[in-house]
Amino acid sequence: MTLTMGEKLKILLGRKEMSIKSLAEKLGQSRQNLSVKIKNDNFTEQDLRKIAEVLDVKYEGFFFLNDGEKI
Repeated sequence: MTLTMGEKLKILLGRKEMSIKSLAEKLGQSRQNLSVKIKNDNFTEQDLRKIAEVLDVKYEGFFFLNDGEKI
């Protein structure tokens, strides 16, 4: 089973001991807006990079081909 990005973010927030409200404040958006993005799993690449920056983690958004090439 593959986790959605929203599910991964919830796990990450738990490990960082941070609330959605706290993350939203650091991102400069409302808790409601971030909650909707998490619920609908609707993130842009820019959103994910900013979240990684705020949480001090590495984010890599790649496609990996069967031969090992990543795009």
